[in-house]
Amino acid sequence: MSTEQKNTAVEMSFNADNNIATLTLKMEGRANKINEDFGTGLLEAVEWAHSLDNLEGIIITSGHKDFCVGADIDSMFVERNAAKVLESTTKLNALFNKIETSKQPVVVALNGSALGGGFELALACHRRIALDNPTSKFGLPEVTLGLIPGAGGTQRLPRLVGIQTALDFILQGKMVRPSKALQAKLIDELAESKDQLIEKSIAWIKSNKRFKQPWLKSDYSWPTPQPGSEDARNMILAACGMLYKKTAGCYPAHEAATCAVQEGSLLRFDRALEVEGRYFAGLAVSDQAKDMIRTIWYHRTAAEKHEGLPTAENDEIEKIGILGAGMMGAGLAFICAQAGYSVVLKDINDDALEKGMEHCRSQLKKMKWLSDEEKNTIIGRINPSLDLAALEECDLIVEAVIENLKVKHAVITETEGVLSDRGIWASNTSALPINDLATASKIKDKFIGLHFFSPVEKMPLIEIILGKETSQETLGRVLAFSKKIKKTPIVVNDGYGFYTTRVFSAYIMEAAQLVAEGHDPVLVEWAAKSAGMVVPPLQVFDEVTLTLARHGLEQAKDYMKHSQDLEAISLIQKMVDVHERNGKSSGKGFYEYKNGKRTGFWKGLSDLVNKPRPDNSSVALITERLMLAQCVEVVRSLEEGVLRNHRDAEVGALLGIGFAPNRGGPLAYLDRLTASKAVADLSRLHETYGERFKVPKLLKQMAAKGETFFET
Repeated sequence: MSTEQKNTAVEMSFNADNNIATLTLKMEGRANKINEDFGTGLLEAVEWAHSLDNLEGIIITSGHKDFCVGADIDSMFVERNAAKVLESTTKLNALFNKIETSKQPVVVALNGSALGGGFELALACHRRIALDNPTSKFGLPEVTLGLIPGAGGTQRLPRLVGIQTALDFILQGKMVRPSKALQAKLIDELAESKDQLIEKSIAWIKSNKRFKQPWLKSDYSWPTPQPGSEDARNMILAACGMLYKKTAGCYPAHEAATCAVQEGSLLRFDRALEVEGRYFAGLAVSDQAKDMIRTIWYHRTAAEKHEGLPTAENDEIEKIGILGAGMMGAGLAFICAQAGYSVVLKDINDDALEKGMEHCRSQLKKMKWLSDEEKNTIIGRINPSLDLAALEECDLIVEAVIENLKVKHAVITETEGVLSDRGIWASNTSALPINDLATASKIKDKFIGLHFFSPVEKMPLIEIILGKETSQETLGRVLAFSKKIKKTPIVVNDGYGFYTTRVFSAYIMEAAQLVAEGHDPVLVEWAAKSAGMVVPPLQVFDEVTLTLARHGLEQAKDYMKHSQDLEAISLIQKMVDVHERNGKSSGKGFYEYKNGKRTGFWKGLSDLVNKPRPDNSSVALITERLMLAQCVEVVRSLEEGVLRNHRDAEVGALLGIGFAPNRGGPLAYLDRLTASKAVADLSRLHETYGERFKVPKLLKQMAAKGETFFET
């Protein structure tokens, strides 16, 4: 016998045979998300369950694929009133408190991912049992959007797993699979099937009819270290030091999360929730959070859904050829095989092929959740070959050979004829114009640029470059391909360096120029870090190698007319040609290396530069130059039509070149600066430092009209 009811958020049922109520979250749409309807619906459902006669326990689960994806970003993004945010979080905390203090045990049956507020709901329940689904994730990722957990996450998680583990998860926005969540004690138990998930939930309720959250008991003892103890103080101080070293103080959410955990740990639980709520409200209405949410949530989601771009119902790509078995080529072969494609990894050298296959095998070793059979299936899809005939009937060929126009032309001529009838030929060049490459092609409508980023297994972006004759059908097909290999695409028009490479080059070359002028390299790195750049410029210069830059400078002479007089060019040439400082891979660059680890700047750098430190050298000036050198190239890319929309400017900068996530992207950075101030600052820099800072007409027009790139 059962009783059933339903509201806009929850399906309610009561089984009189076992006296257990099941509350199934099932909001309209494809996912459960926390908003006013969620709160009202779940409160009504909980009160309905508590009103039932003979109730022995409650199970909360979901009728959607995932349990709950967290807060409703739409409503949060537009809210600018901190008092209203605090009122909403207070109501949500009251609801979660009602669940947590229920006289009957409450089990959350996690049939899918529980993130942010969804996981905070799970923490308020007495038992967390999860379906052992490798696609599910659990965690509190709020800091990645400039926020902190706002529904008890900074208070319940430390009380559950300890301050240190909780901070590790919260400050990294870490999301983990079910097995790791169990290991970390974020969840209590795993189930192999949905039926077993409910069976285990019922069994636990029957065995725990009088259950109280440990931290609500009078004899509760914190996991070590105890709040207020010397060990706890030392740990928090160490965490603050490491946090500042990593973020340079430009991510307030990380600091607020640390404060909420520390301060809340010393208070009564209800007062601790108030502390968290106030920190959350302040962040939720901040410019930084709005800019991060716009890019990381809205723009990235739109890019991944291919909004405004052509579609291909069937990309008709089954067999893929990868030319070049180096690190990039091998990585491409691996991710394509992982996505289910048949792959030919072609090279002209046996040793290179073996190294490429070993790279693929090493990637599989890291994937411990896969069975041996699944690993063998993936590696079995890759056919390493020296034979051109192995490429016959490929539906897509991607070249990953050296950055040399003549070499690439030769490869195009040699391999294009083996493609299938609708086969696409793609170059992974990072800078050479696609139209220049396409002069060697006989299928220009199916010729395209697919710029991947290293390491390709980890970097999420793919920059798709259209030649002047690339068809929309070809674009639609490679977009479908990008979705299968799980890459976030931006689509740009042709030009030397396209979008990401020209902006990235401006970043690292401005850093080299600053060093060439006599600025302390330590100050240069810190200035970039304090602005929020993911990797300091001289460090990343070494990582991409100075030899690549040296070679690129020769190729780019016709495209870098506004930068030909830079002292940085001479500096790079001397470092490579005279001192053989080729970068991290050679153990020598701007930095010295030992066993692949940086040990400090090269002492000979100051002798090579041989200039006194400029009188105006400061973090503020260096930051301004590093950031505006990038931003002015972004505006030029828009003005020249290389960038097709504002969305791709932000997504490409954050995911491709590590532009400061805390700024939301280069266009958001300019909006906060204002166009008029950007024009004034660039004009001053142009007058002092040269043509690379010349103000684009587009920016001048925006300043005159008081326009912004986005609504702010």
